[in-house]
Amino acid sequence: MADMDVKIEDKEERRDRGGGGGGGGGRGRSNGNNRKRRYDDEDDNQYDRRGPPQRRRRDDGPPPRRRYEEPPLAKLRRMLLNVASSTQLPQDEVTYIAKTLGENFDDEELRSQFFDILVQLIIEQPFKIPFVAAVAFYGNDVKPEITVEAIKRVAARTQEALNAGQWTEFKLMLRFLACLQSLYQDTGIFVFLGQLFDTVVDLQSANENDVVGIELVKIILLTIPYALVSGGSRFHEQAAELLKNTGIVASNVLPMEGLIHSYVRDSEETPISYLSVIGLLQTQLTNEAQSGWTFACIPRFDANALQMTADEEALPSAPPTHLFPTFTIPSPVNPGPKPLFPEAYFSLFADQDIETVPKTTDVAASLIRDAIVDTIDQMDFNREVVAKFLVDLDCYWSLETFAKRGIPFDKFRELVGDKILWKSEDMVIDAIFSQLLKLPSPEHKLVYYHSLITQSCKVAPAAIAPSLGRAIRCLYRSLHIMDLELVNRFLDWFSHHLSNFEFRWRWTEWVEDLHLPNLHPKKAFVIAALDKEIRLSFAKRIRSTVPEEMHPLIPERLDEDNSPDFKYDNVDTPFAAEGQTLLVQLRKKASTEDTQETINSIHEKAAQLGIADPLVPSTDAFVTAICRLGAKSLSHVLSCIERGKERLLKIAESSPAARRQIVASVVEYWKDQPGVAVRIIDILLNYTILAPITVVQWVFGDHMGAGEALTESWVFEMVANTVAKVTKRNRQIAVARLQKGLPQEQVEMVDATLTKDRDASRELFKYIEDAVKGVAEGASDRLIEKESSGELSAESAELIRNWGRRWHTVFVRKAQVEESVVGEDAVEARIRLLAAEPESAPEPMQVEGNGVTKAEVEANGDDEML
Repeated sequence: MADMDVKIEDKEERRDRGGGGGGGGGRGRSNGNNRKRRYDDEDDNQYDRRGPPQRRRRDDGPPPRRRYEEPPLAKLRRMLLNVASSTQLPQDEVTYIAKTLGENFDDEELRSQFFDILVQLIIEQPFKIPFVAAVAFYGNDVKPEITVEAIKRVAARTQEALNAGQWTEFKLMLRFLACLQSLYQDTGIFVFLGQLFDTVVDLQSANENDVVGIELVKIILLTIPYALVSGGSRFHEQAAELLKNTGIVASNVLPMEGLIHSYVRDSEETPISYLSVIGLLQTQLTNEAQSGWTFACIPRFDANALQMTADEEALPSAPPTHLFPTFTIPSPVNPGPKPLFPEAYFSLFADQDIETVPKTTDVAASLIRDAIVDTIDQMDFNREVVAKFLVDLDCYWSLETFAKRGIPFDKFRELVGDKILWKSEDMVIDAIFSQLLKLPSPEHKLVYYHSLITQSCKVAPAAIAPSLGRAIRCLYRSLHIMDLELVNRFLDWFSHHLSNFEFRWRWTEWVEDLHLPNLHPKKAFVIAALDKEIRLSFAKRIRSTVPEEMHPLIPERLDEDNSPDFKYDNVDTPFAAEGQTLLVQLRKKASTEDTQETINSIHEKAAQLGIADPLVPSTDAFVTAICRLGAKSLSHVLSCIERGKERLLKIAESSPAARRQIVASVVEYWKDQPGVAVRIIDILLNYTILAPITVVQWVFGDHMGAGEALTESWVFEMVANTVAKVTKRNRQIAVARLQKGLPQEQVEMVDATLTKDRDASRELFKYIEDAVKGVAEGASDRLIEKESSGELSAESAELIRNWGRRWHTVFVRKAQVEESVVGEDAVEARIRLLAAEPESAPEPMQVEGNGVTKAEVEANGDDEML
């Protein structure tokens, strides 16, 4: 990031892109013959260009080396994997691959492995689908069996994905088939798209809030552009008819959509209004239809490229056409291994005065975004390769789509002129943040997006860093109207990212916001960011990286990097002697009887002082002693909790006030480093010493105040982590229920457990909702009291009410998400689907080792993220 003075040289200069190439084999004009490649070290024809060995001048010495001939399979594999990424022009690459494959097509092993790679490339590298399809397109001229085999292989994988509800894979396979639209007989892919839409109608008729139908409509709309680029104008009528039908579904608003707004609804300051992905696609395609279905960003290839070569007489004069594969749409439709939700289109840079990314009315915004997101999702196993693909985004689209990389933002319009060109780096950052800030939950763990941004900065710092700096400023400006869960995701990423770049940031830009009250979202963000950075480093280091004006926000005591003070060392503290004794006893691993004797002494004194529940002060002394003894490291505190586990469990069973005091004592001891307190509370939940409802009751009861606690990021983190533990357990139980062949007694046991835990989860959400709703509506007794007495100004009270409204939105959304995943109706639907599947079908839900549904991890479940 330029704002961080990244010290990495950007050795890669953007190549000049040649014209396009589009939908894998559309019979259109060629504009790709002027492309120059950057990768001089990856020349795919390096072996072909070597001349014969020169005659040696000396008669002595070893004989000349024999020229190495690369095996056809290795050569084809290398060229296919590097298609559109090498020094050759894409059109030359794909025609050469097609001809080489045709020459060696009789080699069964070569043929098998080549098409295995082709299918895998479609799944893992979506940017290259038009180029891979072009190989099959030109293969139809060289040897029609190439195209037949490609269609056969892809069709088989498409059917598998459809049966399993693997919607991303299904969409990518359909895209490949759509890129060959000009080779099909009759209407080709549009017949199947019509069948898909009929299925959508059936699903919507059965349930108007069905989300599987929404997903299918999105796939249909994203397939149409590639089919039209390949097929040409003769399919415009079919596309228009299909678009007319999908408009009804695309305009339907689901109840969940009201809770996935990235910004506060009805705010005049909202940077971008709410746009559903399929609603936006419908509008964009309608606009594109009025302009003649140009789809200028999709690459195109010259249909006559092979005929223009020297061996054109060897080619058939009229290449054959093929039947479009027949697919069976399962009934009932498998919703897939992960829950589906409506999607909102999020952008940081769209519709601004300087157009660095496509306008939201331009279909390129959705087409390019979709390819970027699929690349991020499909290659999550290698972030370095993903970052390289993203940085090279401009290589995979038509000429005149992107401007030269790294153009400064303030000079962009001056250098680009009247042309409509976009910044590829802006589109990459925009897309990554759209997934990092996706509601209700991101596709992957948040740390994956963190590392992807970091890697992109390392690959091309000069291009990516300035865009990233502008993204940070854009988000910071909107903190007060952004969804609270997204604010905390941004906070986690921001602090983590700075830790990877020596904590460099232009903090001076935010110094003017320090005069704001701590209740203001921007001031609260700065305080929280500094706390997060201290967690990732140490206070003295962080103090040296921020302006002097921010030093008061970092407690001076933390500079010494010592353990927090033990309050019982102060003789004026009540029960000081007993507290010191407990510490010594814990350190020396005294017997239970000796420890109990000290605790009894606290009980006696507390009774004399008139304390209603003597267990509260003894719990405070015991837990504080554990915190003091375990302050050195996490392993120390774990050991101390293990030794005191039995007593802590007894305390938790004995008194509600004492249970809450466990939380209070941990937080009080680590008040200057609340992140440590959050981690210890998390450990106590894991040991079941604390129940989730206890943590929530302490936050919204003992700690709430007039609502000031809602402004503290660590409080949100603690509550969100607690809720995530509850929802994770419920999902684990649901997965256990969704197994074939369970004995009846196990079914009954699992059902009973799920019912019990589901009710406990609902109680937890209801408690949170009622507590924050009171603050949001200004009905909290403490808030009314403070505002009436003048202790809180009207401005401060309104800020607190705004925090309450944002908390309310977050946890109402989380409650609805859980109902849609583990509620009675959701589980029953999955059980019915399970019963309809054949015995050999895979398990209905894919689960990671931690029990969370794969690729669907709640954002707030990433408590181990940093």
